[in-house]
Amino acid sequence: MEYFINVILPIPLEKLFTYSISKDEAQILQPGIRVAVPFGKSKIYTGLVHAVHTKAPEVYEAKEIHQILDDTPLVTPYQIKHWMWLADYYMCTIGEVFRSAVPSAFLLESETLILKNENVEIKDSELKDEDFLVFEALQHQPILKVHEVAAIVDRKNVLPILNRLLAKEVILLKEEIYAQYKPKLIAYVALGDAYSTEKELEALLGSLTRAPKQSQVVLSLFQLQAVTKKPVKVSDLVERSGSSTAIIKSLIKKGILKDYKIQTDRVSFDKDAPLSNLKELNQYQKTALDSITTSFKENKVTLLKGVTSSGKTEVYVELIQKCLEKGEQALYLLPEIALTTQLISRLQNYFGEQVSVYHSKYSIHERVEVWNNVLENKSKAQVVIGARSSLFLPFSNLGLVLIDEEHESSFKQFDPAPRYHARDAAIVLGKLHKAHILLGSATPSIESYYNVQIGKYGYAEINKRFGNVLMPEIELVDIKEESRKRKMKGHFSERMLEKITETLDLGEQVILFQNRRGYAPIMECNSCGHTPQCPNCDVSLTYHQHRKQLRCHYCGHYIPLQESCQACGSSELDTKGFGTEQVEKELNTLFPETKVGRMDLDTTRGKYGYQKIITSFEQQEIDILVGTQMLTKGLDFRNVSLVGIMNADSLLNFPDYRAHERTFQLLTQVAGRAGRTKKRGEVLIQTYNPYHQILKQVSVHDYDGMYKEQLYERRQFKYPPLNRILKITFKHKDYNKLNEAAEWFGKGLRNIFGENVLGPEYPAVARIRNQYIKHVTVKIGKEASLGKTKNSIKRIEKSFNAIAHFRSVRVIYNVDHI
Repeated sequence: MEYFINVILPIPLEKLFTYSISKDEAQILQPGIRVAVPFGKSKIYTGLVHAVHTKAPEVYEAKEIHQILDDTPLVTPYQIKHWMWLADYYMCTIGEVFRSAVPSAFLLESETLILKNENVEIKDSELKDEDFLVFEALQHQPILKVHEVAAIVDRKNVLPILNRLLAKEVILLKEEIYAQYKPKLIAYVALGDAYSTEKELEALLGSLTRAPKQSQVVLSLFQLQAVTKKPVKVSDLVERSGSSTAIIKSLIKKGILKDYKIQTDRVSFDKDAPLSNLKELNQYQKTALDSITTSFKENKVTLLKGVTSSGKTEVYVELIQKCLEKGEQALYLLPEIALTTQLISRLQNYFGEQVSVYHSKYSIHERVEVWNNVLENKSKAQVVIGARSSLFLPFSNLGLVLIDEEHESSFKQFDPAPRYHARDAAIVLGKLHKAHILLGSATPSIESYYNVQIGKYGYAEINKRFGNVLMPEIELVDIKEESRKRKMKGHFSERMLEKITETLDLGEQVILFQNRRGYAPIMECNSCGHTPQCPNCDVSLTYHQHRKQLRCHYCGHYIPLQESCQACGSSELDTKGFGTEQVEKELNTLFPETKVGRMDLDTTRGKYGYQKIITSFEQQEIDILVGTQMLTKGLDFRNVSLVGIMNADSLLNFPDYRAHERTFQLLTQVAGRAGRTKKRGEVLIQTYNPYHQILKQVSVHDYDGMYKEQLYERRQFKYPPLNRILKITFKHKDYNKLNEAAEWFGKGLRNIFGENVLGPEYPAVARIRNQYIKHVTVKIGKEASLGKTKNSIKRIEKSFNAIAHFRSVRVIYNVDHI
């Protein structure tokens, strides 16, 4: 009997591929084990076994697998089920989900190796100069890699050379698989076996009288072993003895010391640190916890709406504690890496080394270690905190899923596929594991609140701040009026400067919010009006004063700051608009004695970028912190009494059906950073339109008013939560071809869905990285079958791809676009 396996490959293919295996391999292999398989002419991929069976493929002859890479499954059956759902719901392929879900170190890559052909006699005169250089290198080195050949001949494109050498049979090519993950080994030392008794030790120290440094190392080793019963690290011994690794190596050579290595995790926490007891909940938190527990008994997803600084985290901690007592794992999802920085230390105080962290700022090796710890259900991975990618971890015993700040748009993945929403995907994951699911937010998304209203979700509420601190007082400042009266200093109103001065005099801190990084979004010539544009995208270049550059925030293209206008040569260049960098500079001029910090994408690029800024602000080394929306989400600063919003209008006037909802959420969240301990905080919102309905609702904390208004509008215009939205994006570098293709596809959609199709339309930025973009939006009624709708669209896509002229146009689906 023949045996086969279906394999998931990390490439965008609709179907699984079948490979043949032997009977012995069929006994070993099971779903979730990785195998290296040949695909195409010479590529080797890491595939994942989906099923073992005996049915041969009908269309093609099954190839044999290359090798088996695991002894036990790396991926759980729950994960494969979840991936299948993601691929189906978000209209992408299982291969794309596989590539996105596992750390890239698990996707072993194949690399072409160049070997010398020993069976052929070659005359040097037959080879060209560049060919001879490669041939000569192979005389001294048996194997070369492609990039090494490129370095030898000093050319980027070495394919012609390799093809010539292959034609003359000078070289052979071989594909080799290499693993990317390397475990971290720590070097430890101990006394040699020959010195186990006191007598032998005395003799040893006597023999080292002429080598004081070596004697000092041995004595330091004794002292370290007396203090701690743990193994002694080489680095600790070097530090304690004040010697060098060279002296320790010479002692190891003599056999006086022996060394050994132990594999350790790159991220580990102090096991011996004392744990804090859980805080006593106040009456409002207890009431919310009781409502959540009741709702969990009915197996409902539950929404916790708690005003900013109401102590939601303490309720989460209580739920995690209950989950751990049952011996189950807990997943704590956050929208922003900056938030994990503050939360990690808080959770470690309660749960110690049971806490693991997983997000993209961690190195690939650190992520592999967390993956393995979760897979093996180790005690150090019982509580996982992370950004959206952490929901792909191999949980086997998940009991609780917490999604904090559930309204955040950062939970949505935009590129590459799968374009999933982490909140919705985590709810499905929780349902697969039969886990309890809690969503938390001070300003819930309209979808989640709607689900509460129709009885689909459970609900709990905390409407008082912890310690009964009053909600911050919000004041709207009319900068239109202040500009007219010439009272503005830079981008600061008189009222804002007065309040900042007052706050700083009291020794308290200030947060200023401006949702645009860089110095100024536009640099304009005062003579001819020319603005430098990005050559790859339809946007103007943003001026970054610190780097003296004009940068594109879409593709990263940059040019040095221009001394004169490129169009007319005039040197009268001026900036329009302002970003965080300009606010920071103005503050340094207005308050020269004050320490100003900035938190945006430019200042948090490193692994510890967030941590450094947040820690120095917490320790009051920074007086004023300027930042983009990173600042708005759930951060807890004890000494902030004033929050200033530099310009609320840029948020409101955004071409998006969610603009008003987002503005309300963002401003409420920023306001929530003020006055979190005893004193009531203050919030100043600078705006050209202080009479705007949303700003009024923010100033009186009227969430229900905003919800009713938005729901009414969305019912009129058929937007979520009453309808679903599916956005189809077309991309191509040829403007005319894109237009034709999008029109053709749009017509096909209109034939089926009629007036529920919007577009094709160019977005605000219609070209990115030299690719033109067009969008079509399909509105799907709640009563319509989502599956049938998607099948209809897929049928149109098949006909579309059958037209040779359109085949190069990229079609991207974004289900539940937000």
